[in-house]
Amino acid sequence: MLLTIDCGNTNTVFAVWDGIEFRATWRTSTEHMRTADQYYVWLSTLMGVRGLRLDITDVIISSTVPRVVFNLRVLCDRYFNCRPLVVGRADCRLPVPPRVDEGVRPGPDRLANAAGAYARHGGDVVVVDFGTATNFDVVAHDGAYVGGVIAPGVNLSLEALHQGAAALPHVDISRPDKVIGTNTVECIQSGVFWGYIGLIEGITERIRSEYGRPMTVIGTGGLAPLFAQGESLFDKIEDDLTLHGLCVIHDHNKRESLQEQA
Repeated sequence: MLLTIDCGNTNTVFAVWDGIEFRATWRTSTEHMRTADQYYVWLSTLMGVRGLRLDITDVIISSTVPRVVFNLRVLCDRYFNCRPLVVGRADCRLPVPPRVDEGVRPGPDRLANAAGAYARHGGDVVVVDFGTATNFDVVAHDGAYVGGVIAPGVNLSLEALHQGAAALPHVDISRPDKVIGTNTVECIQSGVFWGYIGLIEGITERIRSEYGRPMTVIGTGGLAPLFAQGESLFDKIEDDLTLHGLCVIHDHNKRESLQEQA
Protein backbone atom coordinates (compact mmCIF):
# COMPACT_ATOMS: atom_id res chain seq x y z
CA MET A 1 0.00 0.00 0.00
CA LEU A 2 1.01 3.60 -0.58
CA LEU A 3 1.34 6.06 2.29
CA THR A 4 0.79 9.66 1.19
CA ILE A 5 1.97 12.46 3.48
CA ASP A 6 0.92 16.07 2.93
CA CYS A 7 2.81 18.29 5.36
CA GLY A 8 1.60 21.88 5.61
CA ASN A 9 2.62 24.74 7.85
CA THR A 10 -0.13 23.98 10.36
CA ASN A 11 -1.19 20.35 9.90
CA THR A 12 0.20 17.16 8.39
CA VAL A 13 -2.15 14.64 6.77
CA PHE A 14 -1.32 10.94 6.41
CA ALA A 15 -3.47 8.76 4.14
CA VAL A 16 -3.26 5.10 3.09
CA TRP A 17 -4.03 4.38 -0.58
CA ASP A 18 -4.68 0.79 -1.66
CA GLY A 19 -4.66 1.50 -5.40
CA ILE A 20 -8.41 2.06 -5.59
CA GLU A 21 -9.37 4.24 -2.63
CA PHE A 22 -8.04 5.87 0.51
CA ARG A 23 -8.47 3.34 3.29
CA ALA A 24 -7.93 5.87 6.06
CA THR A 25 -6.84 9.47 6.60
CA TRP A 26 -5.35 11.02 9.76
CA ARG A 27 -4.34 14.57 10.65
CA THR A 28 -1.76 15.78 13.17
CA SER A 29 -0.14 19.12 13.93
CA THR A 30 3.06 19.85 12.03
CA GLU A 31 6.03 19.72 14.40
CA HIS A 32 9.60 19.55 13.14
CA MET A 33 10.83 18.16 16.49
CA ARG A 34 8.71 15.01 16.16
CA THR A 35 10.99 12.01 15.67
CA ALA A 36 10.60 9.05 13.34
CA ASP A 37 9.82 6.81 16.32
CA GLN A 38 7.08 9.16 17.50
CA TYR A 39 5.55 9.20 14.03
CA TYR A 40 5.58 5.42 13.94
CA VAL A 41 3.97 4.94 17.37
CA TRP A 42 1.24 7.44 16.49
CA LEU A 43 0.61 6.02 13.01
CA SER A 44 0.74 2.35 13.96
CA THR A 45 -1.70 2.93 16.82
CA LEU A 46 -4.21 4.62 14.54
CA MET A 47 -3.84 1.97 11.87
CA GLY A 48 -4.49 -0.68 14.51
CA VAL A 49 -7.67 1.09 15.57
CA ARG A 50 -8.87 0.97 11.95
CA GLY A 51 -7.86 -2.67 11.60
CA LEU A 52 -5.25 -1.92 8.95
CA ARG A 53 -2.04 -3.89 8.60
CA LEU A 54 1.26 -2.05 8.41
CA ASP A 55 2.04 -3.33 4.92
CA ILE A 56 3.25 0.02 3.57
CA THR A 57 5.46 -0.55 0.53
CA ASP A 58 5.78 2.98 -0.87
CA VAL A 59 5.65 6.52 0.49
CA ILE A 60 5.33 9.91 -1.19
CA ILE A 61 5.73 13.21 0.66
CA SER A 62 4.70 16.77 -0.08
CA SER A 63 6.09 19.20 2.48
CA THR A 64 6.05 22.99 2.68
CA VAL A 65 8.12 22.68 5.88
CA PRO A 66 11.58 21.41 4.87
CA ARG A 67 12.71 20.64 8.43
CA VAL A 68 10.20 17.82 8.89
CA VAL A 69 11.31 15.88 5.82
CA PHE A 70 14.41 14.37 7.44
CA ASN A 71 12.48 12.57 10.19
CA LEU A 72 9.83 11.44 7.71
CA ARG A 73 12.62 9.95 5.58
CA VAL A 74 13.97 8.14 8.65
CA LEU A 75 10.45 6.84 9.36
CA CYS A 76 10.23 5.36 5.87
CA ASP A 77 13.71 3.82 5.99
CA ARG A 78 13.50 2.44 9.52
CA TYR A 79 9.95 1.12 9.62
CA PHE A 80 8.80 0.66 6.01
CA ASN A 81 12.13 -0.24 4.42
CA CYS A 82 11.62 2.15 1.51
CA ARG A 83 12.92 5.43 0.18
CA PRO A 84 10.12 7.98 -0.12
CA LEU A 85 9.48 10.16 -3.12
CA VAL A 86 9.59 13.82 -2.11
CA VAL A 87 7.70 16.18 -4.43
CA GLY A 88 9.94 19.02 -5.54
CA ARG A 89 13.16 17.00 -5.39
CA ALA A 90 15.04 16.27 -8.59
CA ASP A 91 14.40 12.52 -8.43
CA CYS A 92 10.60 13.00 -8.24
CA ARG A 93 9.34 13.48 -11.77
CA LEU A 94 6.09 15.28 -12.51
CA PRO A 95 3.56 14.26 -15.18
CA VAL A 96 3.94 17.75 -16.68
CA PRO A 97 6.68 20.18 -15.55
CA PRO A 98 5.52 23.56 -14.24
CA ARG A 99 5.83 26.60 -16.48
CA VAL A 100 6.91 29.44 -14.22
CA ASP A 101 9.79 31.94 -14.07
CA GLU A 102 13.25 30.43 -14.39
CA GLY A 103 14.71 29.47 -11.04
CA VAL A 104 11.34 29.42 -9.27
CA ARG A 105 10.40 26.26 -7.36
CA PRO A 106 6.63 26.09 -6.83
CA GLY A 107 5.43 24.70 -3.53
CA PRO A 108 5.04 20.90 -3.60
CA ASP A 109 1.43 21.18 -2.46
CA ARG A 110 0.67 23.33 -5.50
CA LEU A 111 2.31 20.79 -7.80
CA ALA A 112 0.26 18.00 -6.19
CA ASN A 113 -2.92 20.06 -6.56
CA ALA A 114 -2.18 20.56 -10.25
CA ALA A 115 -1.63 16.82 -10.80
CA GLY A 116 -4.78 15.90 -8.88
CA ALA A 117 -6.97 18.52 -10.56
CA TYR A 118 -5.83 17.53 -14.05
CA ALA A 119 -6.38 13.83 -13.37
CA ARG A 120 -9.95 14.43 -12.22
CA HIS A 121 -11.09 17.44 -14.24
CA GLY A 122 -8.70 17.94 -17.15
CA GLY A 123 -6.97 21.24 -17.75
CA ASP A 124 -7.94 24.90 -17.51
CA VAL A 125 -8.60 24.71 -13.78
CA VAL A 126 -8.24 27.04 -10.81
CA VAL A 127 -7.70 25.28 -7.48
CA VAL A 128 -8.58 27.37 -4.42
CA ASP A 129 -6.78 25.73 -1.50
CA PHE A 130 -7.68 26.87 2.03
CA GLY A 131 -4.70 26.33 4.31
CA THR A 132 -2.40 28.51 6.37
CA ALA A 133 -2.42 30.60 3.21
CA THR A 134 -5.26 30.71 0.70
CA ASN A 135 -3.69 29.60 -2.58
CA PHE A 136 -5.09 29.92 -6.08
CA ASP A 137 -3.35 27.39 -8.36
CA VAL A 138 -3.79 27.73 -12.12
CA VAL A 139 -3.57 24.50 -14.13
CA ALA A 140 -3.16 24.79 -17.91
CA HIS A 141 -4.89 22.74 -20.61
CA ASP A 142 -2.10 20.12 -20.53
CA GLY A 143 -1.92 19.78 -16.74
CA ALA A 144 1.03 22.10 -16.10
CA TYR A 145 1.05 24.36 -13.09
CA VAL A 146 1.46 27.83 -14.58
CA GLY A 147 1.26 30.12 -11.56
CA GLY A 148 -1.33 31.50 -9.21
CA VAL A 149 -2.04 33.73 -6.25
CA ILE A 150 -1.15 33.57 -2.54
CA ALA A 151 -3.40 35.36 -0.05
CA PRO A 152 -3.38 35.26 3.78
CA GLY A 153 -5.25 32.29 5.19
CA VAL A 154 -8.55 32.72 6.99
CA ASN A 155 -7.37 31.59 10.41
CA LEU A 156 -4.14 33.53 9.99
CA SER A 157 -6.15 36.69 9.34
CA LEU A 158 -8.33 36.10 12.40
CA GLU A 159 -5.28 35.55 14.59
CA ALA A 160 -3.54 38.67 13.27
CA LEU A 161 -6.69 40.73 13.92
CA HIS A 162 -6.92 39.42 17.47
CA GLN A 163 -3.25 40.03 18.22
CA GLY A 164 -3.07 43.43 16.55
CA ALA A 165 -6.20 44.94 18.10
CA ALA A 166 -6.30 44.68 21.88
CA ALA A 167 -10.05 45.19 22.16
CA LEU A 168 -11.01 42.53 19.59
CA PRO A 169 -11.56 38.94 20.75
CA HIS A 170 -10.53 35.79 18.94
CA VAL A 171 -13.59 34.28 17.21
CA ASP A 172 -14.33 31.14 15.25
CA ILE A 173 -15.12 31.59 11.59
CA SER A 174 -18.69 30.82 10.57
CA ARG A 175 -21.24 32.01 8.03
CA PRO A 176 -23.16 34.89 9.65
CA ASP A 177 -26.91 35.16 9.21
CA LYS A 178 -26.59 38.76 8.07
CA VAL A 179 -23.91 41.11 6.84
CA ILE A 180 -24.47 43.91 9.36
CA GLY A 181 -23.31 42.67 12.76
CA THR A 182 -24.90 44.06 15.92
CA ASN A 183 -22.07 43.01 18.26
CA THR A 184 -18.29 42.69 18.02
CA VAL A 185 -18.21 38.95 17.35
CA GLU A 186 -20.79 39.21 14.57
CA CYS A 187 -18.94 42.14 13.02
CA ILE A 188 -15.67 40.19 12.90
CA GLN A 189 -17.33 37.06 11.54
CA SER A 190 -19.09 39.08 8.86
CA GLY A 191 -15.93 40.90 7.86
CA VAL A 192 -13.90 37.72 7.56
CA PHE A 193 -16.55 35.53 5.93
CA TRP A 194 -17.92 38.03 3.41
CA GLY A 195 -14.49 39.52 2.94
CA TYR A 196 -13.14 36.15 1.81
CA ILE A 197 -16.20 35.54 -0.36
CA GLY A 198 -15.36 38.80 -2.13
CA LEU A 199 -11.68 37.87 -2.32
CA ILE A 200 -12.40 34.47 -3.88
CA GLU A 201 -14.93 35.87 -6.35
CA GLY A 202 -12.71 38.78 -7.30
CA ILE A 203 -9.49 36.82 -7.78
CA THR A 204 -11.06 33.91 -9.68
CA GLU A 205 -12.85 36.36 -11.99
CA ARG A 206 -9.61 38.21 -12.68
CA ILE A 207 -7.80 34.92 -13.32
CA ARG A 208 -10.47 33.89 -15.80
CA SER A 209 -10.31 37.26 -17.54
CA GLU A 210 -6.52 37.19 -17.80
CA TYR A 211 -6.41 33.51 -18.82
CA GLY A 212 -8.88 34.08 -21.62
CA ARG A 213 -10.50 30.64 -21.60
CA PRO A 214 -13.35 28.99 -19.67
CA MET A 215 -12.06 27.57 -16.40
CA THR A 216 -13.29 25.12 -13.78
CA VAL A 217 -12.90 26.31 -10.18
CA ILE A 218 -12.17 23.63 -7.57
CA GLY A 219 -12.24 24.25 -3.81
CA THR A 220 -10.11 22.18 -1.44
CA GLY A 221 -8.86 22.43 2.14
CA GLY A 222 -10.71 22.36 5.43
CA LEU A 223 -12.68 25.60 5.02
CA ALA A 224 -13.77 25.09 1.41
CA PRO A 225 -17.20 23.61 2.34
CA LEU A 226 -17.89 26.54 4.69
CA PHE A 227 -17.34 29.14 1.99
CA ALA A 228 -19.31 27.09 -0.53
CA GLN A 229 -22.51 27.27 1.55
CA GLY A 230 -25.19 28.93 -0.53
CA GLU A 231 -22.59 30.45 -2.85
CA SER A 232 -21.59 29.64 -6.43
CA LEU A 233 -17.87 30.02 -5.83
CA PHE A 234 -16.81 26.53 -6.89
CA ASP A 235 -17.78 24.07 -9.57
CA LYS A 236 -16.63 21.23 -7.29
CA ILE A 237 -15.34 20.63 -3.76
CA GLU A 238 -12.49 18.08 -3.51
CA ASP A 239 -11.54 17.23 0.07
CA ASP A 240 -8.66 14.94 -0.90
CA LEU A 241 -7.33 16.74 -3.99
CA THR A 242 -3.73 17.16 -2.75
CA LEU A 243 -3.56 13.55 -1.58
CA HIS A 244 -4.97 12.35 -4.90
CA GLY A 245 -2.35 14.42 -6.69
CA LEU A 246 0.36 12.67 -4.68
CA CYS A 247 -1.01 9.30 -5.83
CA VAL A 248 -0.95 10.52 -9.45
CA ILE A 249 2.67 11.68 -9.14
CA HIS A 250 3.68 8.40 -7.48
CA ASP A 251 2.05 6.34 -10.25
CA HIS A 252 3.81 8.46 -12.88
CA ASN A 253 7.20 7.82 -11.27
CA LYS A 254 6.50 4.09 -11.04
CA ARG A 255 5.63 3.91 -14.73
CA GLU A 256 8.71 5.92 -15.69
CA SER A 257 10.90 3.63 -13.61
CA LEU A 258 9.44 0.49 -15.18
CA GLN A 259 9.92 1.88 -18.69
CA GLU A 260 13.56 2.63 -17.94
CA GLN A 261 14.10 -0.90 -16.65
CA ALA A 262 12.44 -2.50 -19.69
